[in-house]
This record gives sequence, structure tokens and C-alpha cells, in this order.
Amino acid sequence: MIYLDNAATTYFKPTPVINAVGTALKYLSANPTRSSHSLAVKAGMMIEDTRENVARTFNCPPDKVIFTLNCTDALNTAIFGTAVKGGHVITTALEHNSVLRPLIHLKEQGVIDYTVLRPLSGGAVTAEQIAGAVRPNTYMIIANHISNVTGAVQPVSEIGYLAEKYGLLFLLDAAQSAGYRRIDMDKDKISMMAVAPHKGLHAPQGVGLLLIRKGNVRPFRYGGTGTESAKPQPSELPEALESGTLPTPAIAGLNAALKYYAEFGEKNERKLSGLFVYTLGELSKIPSLQIYTKKEYGGPIISFNVRGMTSAEAGNILSDEYDICVRCGLHCAPLIHKHYGTIKDGMVRIALGVDNNVEEINFFLQAVSEISH
Repeated sequence: MIYLDNAATTYFKPTPVINAVGTALKYLSANPTRSSHSLAVKAGMMIEDTRENVARTFNCPPDKVIFTLNCTDALNTAIFGTAVKGGHVITTALEHNSVLRPLIHLKEQGVIDYTVLRPLSGGAVTAEQIAGAVRPNTYMIIANHISNVTGAVQPVSEIGYLAEKYGLLFLLDAAQSAGYRRIDMDKDKISMMAVAPHKGLHAPQGVGLLLIRKGNVRPFRYGGTGTESAKPQPSELPEALESGTLPTPAIAGLNAALKYYAEFGEKNERKLSGLFVYTLGELSKIPSLQIYTKKEYGGPIISFNVRGMTSAEAGNILSDEYDICVRCGLHCAPLIHKHYGTIKDGMVRIALGVDNNVEEINFFLQAVSEISH
């Protein structure tokens, strides 16, 4: 099997991550913050150590590192928790349904209005486009860092400084960038950021991150926190946004993944960059392909279609006949497919991983060449 679906979740999990999950299951099966006995305290200390590591990695306050169910939950928490009655949000056509569906719901409920900006020829929106869409009642800009469909990279720093200039919140969806790109929330003026640790950071599934540098987020769900139990809900972060039992084994794995990233992140980025350039260059030599990803995006996502085939047909052949795992369809991001005219047939997407090698890529290239003739 050749796994090229790393934008959905990374197949490779470092040995320290696997060991950390096992150790937590074996020795830390207590509920952190719910009890004062030694095992619960030990589990709580590991949780707080992970917060500190997250904060160092992305340059945000440790007490505003919120553990969520996943990246979708982090985005929902930020969007619903900051909604302003009669307010206006600016977003882009590259967004995932984790952003689009909450915005649609809020608009249908009469809470907000929003503007969707289409990407220009470079594949992403510009700060100038966003500035032109600002209204007196605009309170937030939402953009993903790297498109999960085409791999296009949004101008994060420019958007962040624009948001600061206009006094707006900037929510970044870093599902496809955290672990692949260095992100400094303070330097880039990112107000809030949602992270999918099971992707580029190679952490386990089962935990997401909402990081808050600026802005107030109201609770999205309510329940037990182990603190301030006599109140309707704790007033302080992170407890106010962390109702329910935390996924201790997944957080332990995330802690190990962050240490792995600190040691090997730059090396892995260089390897992925080289694989991306090689793969895209070779795909571009196959005349019957329509390629939607550009070299300047930098990877690791590449999307294409085989002319005369739907993405599902091409993806099924690659899976059934060649045992190559790719993603086909709309990738939960319908507006960018409308933009490219692929709403009916979708796109075939590959997402390279640090465990892929040139031999695997050559096999994939040969397979695509064979099915496209």
C-alpha cells in the first residue's frame, strides 16, 4: 500500500507518540482536575505541560490553549463563541465546511451576515480584497492557511496586520499548515487559530486545539469541568471552554508529537518540499491531466483530474488496481470546486507525507500515466 491521503490524517505516527499513548492508557487512566489524588494530579501535570509546549510552538498564552474534540470543534467554538448579533464576517471560497456550515447556520438564524471572497489568479485571496470587503459591522476575518483542496497558501501575515489595523478578529484554520509551516501567532497577528494535531504534527486522532491570542470566546458547550462547580460555568480559560473529560491519552500523544516536531520539523519540511517539487513536476509532464496546484504553493497537497474521468473513477482505479490511497470528491469544500468548475466531478487529491519516498512516488506516477491513456 502507498498512502497519499495525509491531508485527511497522517498515516505515520512517530514511535514516541505511539509509546506516549500506550503509557497514558496504562499509567495515567485518571481524570485530570476532577480529583486530588496523586494519579489525577500526575495526569493534570502532563496536560499542563502539553499546554506549555503548544504555547511555545505557536507563540500564544498557555492558559489560552484550549483542548477540543478536533479541529472542526475548535472552529465551531471560535465561530459560535464570538458571534455578534447583526455583525459581519469576511471569509474565502477556499474554506472547509467546518467554517462554511457554522456561518450558514448563523446567517439562517438571523444572527450574522458574511461575505465570501473568491481567489484571484494566484489561487488565494489578497489583503486588498479583504480590505475592500470590510463594513462598519465587520468583526471577524476567517481564512484557512493552506487550502485542503488545491494547497494554495493564504497571505497570513498580511491578513493579520490588516485585522489589527481595522480592529478585527482574525481566525486562522491551520488544519493543513500546523506541522508543515512555522506559525507565530503573535508575529503574524493571528487572533485565534484552530489546529488538527493528527495531521501535520503526527499526533493521534481524538484531540484538537483552539489557540486564543486575542478576543473573548463564550462557551460553546456546558458541563463538568472539575472547577467552580457551583457556578453556571467557569469564568476563566481554559476551563470555561473545556467541559467534559479531556482525552488524556491523545493529549499525551500530542505532547510527544510536539517534541518530535521541535526536533525533526525542519528536516521533514525540507524533505516534503523536495518530494512536492518532484511529484508536481513529473505530473505536469502527463498531457491528459488537469492540475490545479501550482509550484509556488510549496506543498504538500497536489490536486488534479484525469481528463475524461470523474475524480471518483480515477481514485477508485488507483485504490483497487494499484493499492494507492488518494482522496477524491469535493473534500468538504464546495465553494472552491464551484470556483474551478469541478463541483460535479470533484478533484483527485494527493497529500505527501514524511514517510513517503521517491520509489513510492514513481510507482504512483506510473499508475497515473497508465490510467490516463
